[in-house]
Amino acid sequence: MSTDTPRPGDPRRAAAQPSAADPGLYKAREKIHPREIKGRFQSLRKLAVLTLLGLFYLAPWLRWDDRQAVLFDLPGRQFHVLGLTFWPQDFFFLALFLIVCALMLFFFTALAGRLWCGYACPQTVWTEVFIWIEQWCEGDRNKRIKLDKAPWSREKLIRRSSKHVLWVLFAAWTGFTFVGFFTPVTELTARLAAFQLGPWESFWMAFYGFATWGNAGFMREQVCLYMCPYARFQSAMFDPNTLTISYDERRGEPRGPRRREADHQALGLGDCIDCYLCVQVCPTGIDIRDGLQYECIACAACIDACDSVMDKVGYPRGLIRYTTENALAGKRSRILRPRILIYGLLLALITGGAVAALAMRSPLDMDVLPDRNALYREAAGGVIENVYTLHTMNKSGEDARFRLEVAGAPGLSIITTPETFTVASGASRRVAARVSAEPGAFARGGGHNIQLILVTIGKPEQRYSVETRFHTPVR
Repeated sequence: MSTDTPRPGDPRRAAAQPSAADPGLYKAREKIHPREIKGRFQSLRKLAVLTLLGLFYLAPWLRWDDRQAVLFDLPGRQFHVLGLTFWPQDFFFLALFLIVCALMLFFFTALAGRLWCGYACPQTVWTEVFIWIEQWCEGDRNKRIKLDKAPWSREKLIRRSSKHVLWVLFAAWTGFTFVGFFTPVTELTARLAAFQLGPWESFWMAFYGFATWGNAGFMREQVCLYMCPYARFQSAMFDPNTLTISYDERRGEPRGPRRREADHQALGLGDCIDCYLCVQVCPTGIDIRDGLQYECIACAACIDACDSVMDKVGYPRGLIRYTTENALAGKRSRILRPRILIYGLLLALITGGAVAALAMRSPLDMDVLPDRNALYREAAGGVIENVYTLHTMNKSGEDARFRLEVAGAPGLSIITTPETFTVASGASRRVAARVSAEPGAFARGGGHNIQLILVTIGKPEQRYSVETRFHTPVR
C-alpha cells in the first residue's frame, strides 16, 4: 500500500476534496438550444430528413401485387420487400446486407468523417423533427432560453403543453408505423380503431413511441455523447487525409471582435470575429474552434453559420470547412488512398455478389433427409432401394405443382407419395420418396452421390437440384 495516501485527519485529504465551486468528476447537463441557421448543408440535411422520414412513414402503406410492399411477417416467417419474399433459409442475404452496411459506414467515414451521424442516423433525424416542433411552439433560440428561465405563467404553460402534445402525437405515430412493418398496417389500423390491439402490438407501439419521445425530445445529444459506440471508435477510421469539419486556425487566429470597416490585419487579428455563432448552432454544444472532437456529429451547421458571418463582414468563406488535417498543415491531401480503394473495391464486390445472388435465387427449396433406420434395402431381382423424406418449399408468389426426378447413374427411378403434389405459395410440404437402383447401376458398393430434382409442372418449368447419398451394400 502506498504511504502517500492521505489518511483521515490528514490536511492533504481535505485539500484533495472538491470545493463547492469545483464540479468534480461529473458536470451537470446544460440544456442545449441550437440556433436555427440556413445554408447549403442545412438544406441537404433537411432534404435527407424529409426523404428518410417519408420512406419510413409511407413504406407500410405502399402496395405490391395486392399485398403490403414492405412487411416482416414474423408469425408466417415471411419477409416481403417490394417484389421479393425472403424466408428464414435466406438468412444469408441478411448477413450480406449487414456486411454491405458496415462497409459503407467504413468507406464514408474514412472518406468524409461522420456523414452517417449528421445526415442519416435515426437519432439525428428524429431529433431534428422534435427541434422543429419546439421552435414552432416556443420560438427561436433566445425565446426558448428566456422561456426556460421565466416563471410559470399562462403563456409558458400553453407553449410547453402544446409542444409536448405534438411530441407525444408524433412519437405515437412513429410507434404505430413501426408496428405496421410487422403487422399489416390496414389490419392494424382497423384493430386500433376498434380498440382490439393484441398485447404484443400494444407493447411495441408504446415502447417504440416512448423511446422516440425520450431520445429525441429529452436525451438528444446525450445519446450521441454517451450511448452511441460509434463516437468512440470512429477515430480508428480517420487519417490525416480524411475530410472533417475543421476550423482554419492559421487564418482565424488571433480571434476577436472588430468594426466592420476596420482593417483587421492591421489590428493583428485573424478572420474569426469571435461571434460564437458556430457554438450556438451546434446541436451537441461544442466549439469547433477547439479542434476535432468526438462529440462532433458532422452536421455542418457551423460551416453554414460561419459562411454567413464571413459574407456579412466581407471575408472569404471557408474559415470553417470540410478539409483534411494535411491541408490545414499546408501538406498535400490525397482523397484516393489505399484504404478508400480497398473499402470501395470490397463494397463493389460484395454488393455485386449480393445482387447476382438475388437475381439467381431459386423460388424453390428442398431439404433431403435420408432414412437413418435402414440405409438401404434389397428388393426382388437385386433392386436396391433408399428411402428419403423431402421437405419441399414454394417461395414463389403463387401455388405450384411439382414432381420429382432423380439423376446420377443409369437405372435409377423414383417413386413419391403422391406422385405429383401441390405446394401453396409461401408454404412447405413433406413428401416421402423411394429411389430404386437396378442391379449394376453402380460399379461398387458403398455410398454414391445422386441428385434429386424438384420440377414444376407447367410453364415456365423450373428445376431445383439437391445432391444426396445413395447407399448400396458392400460386396
